[in-house]
Amino acid sequence: MCNKNVILPLFYKLNKFCVFAHKRNSLIMIEYIQGTLDDLTPTFATIEACGVGYQLIISLNTYSAIQGKKEIRLYTHEVIREDTHLLYGFSTKTERELFNLLISVSGIGGQTARMFLSAFTPMELANIIREENVRLLKSVKGIGPKAAQRIIVDLKDKIPRDTGMDTSHSTENDVSGMVAREVVEEAVAALTMLGFPPAPSQKIVLQIVKSSSSLPVEAIIKQALKML
Repeated sequence: MCNKNVILPLFYKLNKFCVFAHKRNSLIMIEYIQGTLDDLTPTFATIEACGVGYQLIISLNTYSAIQGKKEIRLYTHEVIREDTHLLYGFSTKTERELFNLLISVSGIGGQTARMFLSAFTPMELANIIREENVRLLKSVKGIGPKAAQRIIVDLKDKIPRDTGMDTSHSTENDVSGMVAREVVEEAVAALTMLGFPPAPSQKIVLQIVKSSSSLPVEAIIKQALKML
């Protein structure tokens, strides 16, 4: 049961429902919310965690990823202003990373970034930016030639080539699958903690997962250590 008198600490976990938070610039920021999916629309998801319902703004990519599930985890981005407190939710860290890159561009807000992530998968969007495809960027509502060019100029060099975002196709069994992405992220994080550079580590991990997608994280790490 939840203790209603407990103020949100940096990390708390209650049964299998949890909210993970960490300090960022002296503020406690929510990293992810995990719990029961109470309500879902193509634009919003409500998660009940410890008796509290959190409404998160989501993209169509996240909507598709969590549709039909009961217990979910969404990585979050908080927007806190004097008159607003918004929570954006993402099914993967990759999608959230692209969202953060998009809103770093002048003139691109959270709603526009969400439209991009609803129109394209994270990998498709990464490739579009890297390939400087102005036509496809302009296909998103509210984006003109100048805004599209600004996105390309600001972001094309911020998306590493040797990442999980870098692929020309996406299938359910490919690394673009949500489960495979989570495995890749966990394996790369472990290798980085062991002192290996992130980019080469991720390239090797992707190769391993593509050839043997059913391997557990531990086996992937062991195999990667032999190849790095």
